[in-house]
Amino acid sequence: MSVTIDIAGLGPDHIAFETSPLAELGLALHALSEPGHHPGLHGWATATATALEPDLADRLLEAEFLWRNSFSDVFMPFAGIRGGDGRTGADLAEDLDILDRLDDERFVTAALEFTCTSLYGAGAPSPLSDPGMRARALDMAAARGARQTEFTQRLLADPASVRRWIRRLFEDCDEAFFADTWRRVRVQLVADARHKTDMLRRKGIAESLRAVSAALAVDEDVKRISVDKLAEGSTDATDPAVGAGLTLIPTSFGWPHLMVLHAPGWRPVIHYPVHRPELPAPASVEQLQLRMEALAHPMRMRLCRNIARSPYTTGELADTNGITAPEVSRHLTVLKRAGLVTTRRRGRYVLHQLDLTVVARLGSDFLEGILR
Repeated sequence: MSVTIDIAGLGPDHIAFETSPLAELGLALHALSEPGHHPGLHGWATATATALEPDLADRLLEAEFLWRNSFSDVFMPFAGIRGGDGRTGADLAEDLDILDRLDDERFVTAALEFTCTSLYGAGAPSPLSDPGMRARALDMAAARGARQTEFTQRLLADPASVRRWIRRLFEDCDEAFFADTWRRVRVQLVADARHKTDMLRRKGIAESLRAVSAALAVDEDVKRISVDKLAEGSTDATDPAVGAGLTLIPTSFGWPHLMVLHAPGWRPVIHYPVHRPELPAPASVEQLQLRMEALAHPMRMRLCRNIARSPYTTGELADTNGITAPEVSRHLTVLKRAGLVTTRRRGRYVLHQLDLTVVARLGSDFLEGILR
């Protein structure tokens, strides 16, 4: 499973590394509402949430589906401007000005993304103009609760007033906590975008994109980017109808999320966490699946119990578990293919041992994989 971006014939001049305070605000709000996704931000999230004025906290709860259930494309409006150049604003006010330039249909569709995530890549009509999509949006919002239903009704009835309300909400967040936060993280994000831009010019597209994340793969002919995610989708960065190009946005708040904007008619965007030495390299979805399947077999779990304690030979494992040596070999092959077992030779004996470091990371690898 992956999200693919067609970049055949796309030159480096059509790929931009940008910073976006509005996109970063969206992920900061997500970290406030889902602190379990971001264990490294617990201190910031607790201090920020505690200091919020009650009125602002209540308004954030009213609109939290924009950033909690799904990361709404309203946080990257530069990608939705028809014929745009993919450039972001210099500050939050400029990003919000770009948001104001989105037409109502695009804004409403992006804001109600949580009601139609299964149709995200299908180019479904706007609920503002299509009665069926309108009914679907209201029905899906009702499943989320009364606040989401009321907000969706207001947005469909009077988009202009709700858009003003959302802008004011983001401006109040900036005044309450985000301006200070942005000043702190902006230096790192600007430096990362500048470094990746320089790498793009010196080493080319493939090398610069591989430096973004190990979850990004570029084929040999530089025709397609594959983003290793538990999701499927595709988009075309060469479509002149939406302004050919690709924008990449670094984030300090984003890990473990690696998000791809691939909505039809929007410029593709990759929103990636900046690299930090303490963060582990992401395990591939395929590797994660191999490891979980390998450990799901009862006999392999019993073998792991033995080789977790000390190295064993194939014969010892066969004798201990009452099975044949060929059966042990078949199970060990599965565990080795998944990267869970190491082997070493001692004289004429081959010893097998469980890689405890890899196994210990399975829980966090699983969470990182499903949240990516």
